[in-house]
Amino acid sequence: CILGSGNWGSTAARIIGSNVAKLPDFDDTVKIWVFDEIVNGKKLIDIINTEHENVKYLPGHKLPTNVVAVPDAADAVKDATHIVVVIPHQYIQNLLDSIHGRVLPNARAISLIKGIAISNHGMTTMTQIIHRTLAIPVASLSGANIANEIAEEKYCETTIGCSDPEEAIVWRSLFNTPYFQVNCVSDVIGVEFCGALKNVVAVGAGFIDGMGLGNNTKAAIIRIGFLEMRRLAMHISGARIQDATFMESCGLADVITTCYGGRNRRLAEEFVLTGKPMPQLEQDLLNGQKLQGYLTAGEVHSYIDSSGITDHFPLFTNIYSICYQGKAPRTIFDGLNVDFSRDTLTPSPML
Repeated sequence: CILGSGNWGSTAARIIGSNVAKLPDFDDTVKIWVFDEIVNGKKLIDIINTEHENVKYLPGHKLPTNVVAVPDAADAVKDATHIVVVIPHQYIQNLLDSIHGRVLPNARAISLIKGIAISNHGMTTMTQIIHRTLAIPVASLSGANIANEIAEEKYCETTIGCSDPEEAIVWRSLFNTPYFQVNCVSDVIGVEFCGALKNVVAVGAGFIDGMGLGNNTKAAIIRIGFLEMRRLAMHISGARIQDATFMESCGLADVITTCYGGRNRRLAEEFVLTGKPMPQLEQDLLNGQKLQGYLTAGEVHSYIDSSGITDHFPLFTNIYSICYQGKAPRTIFDGLNVDFSRDTLTPSPML
């Protein structure tokens, strides 16, 4: 089953619905939990089940007829052996609480959520939250994956992080297609970390676009942001996150595509051009979707500020100050002359 029916969840449903019809070990029906809302005077659930299209979040792309929308998450997970979780990360705990005790003991889950919870005390990933609540194994999927392009079946790659090699094969069979190529790694947390932090970098790239400063400047921000991602991974997790993960689709490739496309970059550009606050732009422009980079920037700053290491993350600090403290967009360049040459994914040499 699929928990979440936004742009990305509906795109995942197209892939999985098509694939399970060819896999003898899976039931043909794929349940997708859909938030009960009215679109053009009709229930979105009814539209999906009759017209086989999510006209609000993925218009113009038909869903397989074996994808069935249900209004109750507990009903969606009933009898499901493989659960795909794909909702905005700020809603994850409420969803999990609603299905607690309803999940099969032998079920498996995979998180497609591009977000992590960072507080003064450290980092908690979505897979950790799901495992802690449901007590089942959890994998992660992330990559250079703009949903609309995947729905159009344009070639791309993604990364699955799964600690069990045999289970990784199963997840790959559910997602892999000729146009959506899946590579599996064992670094579950690293895949998630990259997927969340790249959104903060994309906000910075959007500021550059809004100021009209060109590709050279944008490339510099992308490079510094990528290195700050690695540095934060080193500090927050020690050696748990593998350096090689940053060169997978979930790492460098996702940073690049998100900084040139996607809603985090687009709204950051509009933030500069219009002067409107991020929450208002989210409401005005995203058609019910959520802006992850803005939230994650706040969470990252909470951690690095409480740890006394903001000087080692000047780009992330500047992005936070522009988003939350009213600093001018041009302050993004303040203090960016940072030496990353000694950084490795071991306990940080900067502290």
